[in-house]
Amino acid sequence: MSKLTDSISWRFVDFESLTTGELYALLQLRSEVFVVEQNCVFQDMDGADAQAMHLLGTLQGQLVAYARCFAAGVKFAEASIGRVITRDVLRGSGAGHVLVQQAIAQLSQHWGRQAIRIGAQARLESFYAQHGFVSSGATYIEDDIPHIEMLRSA
Repeated sequence: MSKLTDSISWRFVDFESLTTGELYALLQLRSEVFVVEQNCVFQDMDGADAQAMHLLGTLQGQLVAYARCFAAGVKFAEASIGRVITRDVLRGSGAGHVLVQQAIAQLSQHWGRQAIRIGAQARLESFYAQHGFVSSGATYIEDDIPHIEMLRSA
């Protein structure tokens, strides 16, 4: 990884422990990428944030990477990771890989080593495969974007 990705500070917290500033920053980043950049109108605030653990990666005081993690039984039968996102200026730096590694490690540390299921954008299938996720099922459309469920065994 790059020196830049080594400088990212990580925080893994439940919804109640998020500061107002952190909550605003994560919702703003999710909106910038998932709604504006991907030109996809969807309800990002889906009511699940309060049940999630939130992984925030900051660099020089700015949120640059984010994912939310769920215990088994909330989103899927297995534990899960979603809303995986890096700020556009970090793309290509390896920050996305560091984020996924951090999410897997934090989820495992918090709830124990276990299988993890994700609903990935289909175009990112090979990216997630590098982290041990294997396609499980047919491609489906969610919010006008092709997705695929992927499973990482314990």
